[in-house]
Amino acid sequence: MDPQTAITGRELILAASAIGAGLAMIAGIGPGIGQGYAAGKAAEAVGRQPEAQGDVIRTMILGQAVAETTGIYGLVIAIILLFVQPLLG
Repeated sequence: MDPQTAITGRELILAASAIGAGLAMIAGIGPGIGQGYAAGKAAEAVGRQPEAQGDVIRTMILGQAVAETTGIYGLVIAIILLFVQPLLG
């Protein structure tokens, strides 16, 4: 790299936005683990008590929907940082 070439403020903001978007996507790990755990426990519960299958599945899906909101928030933040670029004014 030529020592005379300096990084402009715009380039620095774009690079920081890309790094921030990548970090925001780490938020998808938690919901994935939580939903897998919930589905496994629901399968165990249905295996032990098949007559309660409807209640177990209904509760599991509601819990997974709540857990997924964290991942969706991370995705929205990443999309905003990459495409809307609010830091560039």
